[in-house]
Amino acid sequence: MQIRTLRTPPFLRSVSAPPEIKDKRFLASDLCELLGTYLGDKEVAEIYRAYLFGAEAHQGQRRRSGEPYIYHPVAVARILAEMHLDTKSIQAALLHDVIEDTPTAKEQIASDFGKDVANLVDGVSKIDQIAFNTREEAQAENLRKMLMAMARDIRVIIIKLADRLHNMRTLNHMPGKKRKAIAQQTLDIYAPIANRLGMHQWARELQDLAFANLYPNRYTTLAKAIKRRQGNRKAIVKKIETAIHKQMGQHGLAAKVFGREKNIYSIYEKMRGKRRSFEDVYDVFGLRVVVPTPDDCYRALGVVHGLYNPIPGRFKDYIAIPKANGYQSLHTVVFGPYGQSIEVQIRTEEMHRVAEVGVASHWLYKSGDPEKGNGAGGRAHELAHEWLVELLETQQQAGSSREFLEHLKIDLFPDEVYVFTPKGHIKKLPRAATALDLAYAVHTDIGNRCVGARVNGELVPLRTVLRNGDHVEILTSNNGAPHPSWLNYVVTSKARATIRNYLKGQRRKESIRLGRRLLKKELKQIGVRKVADAEKTSLLKSVNLAEWDDLLADIGMGNRYALVVARQLAGERPAESAGAGGPAEGSPPLVIRGTEGMMVTFARCCRPIPGDPILGFLTSGRGIVVHTEDCPNVGEFRKQPEKWIDVQWERGIRGNFAVTIRVETLNKRGVLAQLASVIAEAESNIENVTLTDRDGIYTSILFTIEVRNRRHLAEIMRRLRVQEPVVRINRLKG
Repeated sequence: MQIRTLRTPPFLRSVSAPPEIKDKRFLASDLCELLGTYLGDKEVAEIYRAYLFGAEAHQGQRRRSGEPYIYHPVAVARILAEMHLDTKSIQAALLHDVIEDTPTAKEQIASDFGKDVANLVDGVSKIDQIAFNTREEAQAENLRKMLMAMARDIRVIIIKLADRLHNMRTLNHMPGKKRKAIAQQTLDIYAPIANRLGMHQWARELQDLAFANLYPNRYTTLAKAIKRRQGNRKAIVKKIETAIHKQMGQHGLAAKVFGREKNIYSIYEKMRGKRRSFEDVYDVFGLRVVVPTPDDCYRALGVVHGLYNPIPGRFKDYIAIPKANGYQSLHTVVFGPYGQSIEVQIRTEEMHRVAEVGVASHWLYKSGDPEKGNGAGGRAHELAHEWLVELLETQQQAGSSREFLEHLKIDLFPDEVYVFTPKGHIKKLPRAATALDLAYAVHTDIGNRCVGARVNGELVPLRTVLRNGDHVEILTSNNGAPHPSWLNYVVTSKARATIRNYLKGQRRKESIRLGRRLLKKELKQIGVRKVADAEKTSLLKSVNLAEWDDLLADIGMGNRYALVVARQLAGERPAESAGAGGPAEGSPPLVIRGTEGMMVTFARCCRPIPGDPILGFLTSGRGIVVHTEDCPNVGEFRKQPEKWIDVQWERGIRGNFAVTIRVETLNKRGVLAQLASVIAEAESNIENVTLTDRDGIYTSILFTIEVRNRRHLAEIMRRLRVQEPVVRINRLKG
């Protein structure tokens, strides 16, 4: 950034401030002098007017440090001015706490400074008018509000980050517990947001400030160690820097070469993540090479590799494939002349600017058109906007504040993997992403209908973790649909939110369907063939529900009893029917078809299969849970007879049902493979195997297998029993 001589704008020399804030005029003069290095007098005067407004609004308010409150907005404005941000951003920074902390209304700001400034200030303001149940819920809702404002104008988050940066710089005035809470939130949310938007300069400072407040002893120890190493290696880095610069000149490259140093928190994370001591972290210092054009970057890379040997597998081309936040650079690690490895980053001036300030580079003041971005800065802005739109779609699907915060935190740590689609397009995914994550990244419908994948030409399960450079084809089917187990291995917030949203909708559909069956069964039992619309409306009003499907869903989920609702519809008073328990005498059983979905589940304690005598237990929020009649847990349920439901298997039911068997065998080599082969030959699939070595002679093996019915299970057990190593076999219940 070019340094210019500071000057006091002419208007400020003669301006007359209101008497009550005259003592603060000189506070603004320093800011105005800085603004005068890149803005015209007219624009600086507009900013000074915002300062006067803010100073008057905050009159009498003080920070915990004891200084007048207006010092904070001026400091935030100065942080933005140092980055040469536009007039409206600086005005909004000076007014950013006016709506939240003073009686000033948004309409007044809009009237005095325009809608854009008012919207920016409103976007940064917290939601204080609503009472939230938990601190987490309040935090999530404030983040939602900020993200929505960011989607309209990205400057909202730039101002918010500058606000957080100054608060972190002055955090020592806060009490200990609150200081740690703010530092943790900064580390979890705000520093990652800055990093995700490419604002690495701020992200590094936020991380270090948060780390220093959370773990002051660790921070101090590391800072001293870095200072000692800096003294030892400063001369070495300088020699390498000089050698590279000289070599660039000999090849006709106008390059700037300068050293860089990892921030303290990133060194700490590397030590913790890779379980290394500080002495084993070698890339604390590195070099940056800045050249005029992208072509020069690749030429410079050749010069560096010609001078020092590159370390295999440590080269990354973020110019051809930029990071998700628009970051571009060539990264290589080489063996230095003194035996140590050094990372060298090569980029253009424009890439360097975007690497430091990221999305903010789009809003840096440009003469003639202060709000028009171009080049890499414009691209960073587009990528940030795409991310925000996708994040907002995710938060609309999130059912709770906890879910939304979970999605946000997952999305803020995109350690990327790059894979190729069949058409050759590159898709960026977070580290550990699966083929299923890619399916949802391509399109929601593809994710919902996918049934498998081909990775590098081979068929693989959807849970397969993708690696850099994989060629991936997603296989879909019209019969495909999300399954609850998918949530166990997707890592992207979009995939997780979409699957949860689908399952919620599916759960409601299934609960309505089951509720309709249960109610129809009970109505038929008490002789009611048809229910008039007027009776439905009357009942809905009495139970305070809006739609008939809501009532059916409640019945299907076990929140209401079908028998009670049926008697209410038949004209009986709720008080008379509420105490009635269990299925009515002679009531036809509910037929279990095995395809009811999530609202009819089979108990894991006894794992009923077709042919077993069964009973249903109505569980609030889960629908019907089916147990075997001899399940050890049924005794507990008998204390609640009103929740029993008479059920029976449908004749000729098809499907696979899980069951657990225990096989006691002699402890011999190859026994497990032998038994698994027998089970497979009996047309069964093994879901899970657990082995327990009892005494070295005998081994107990628990198999969870899929069977069609009791006859199928009996056949499998018969085949296993005749195997030579098998001593005993039995089915487990409870």
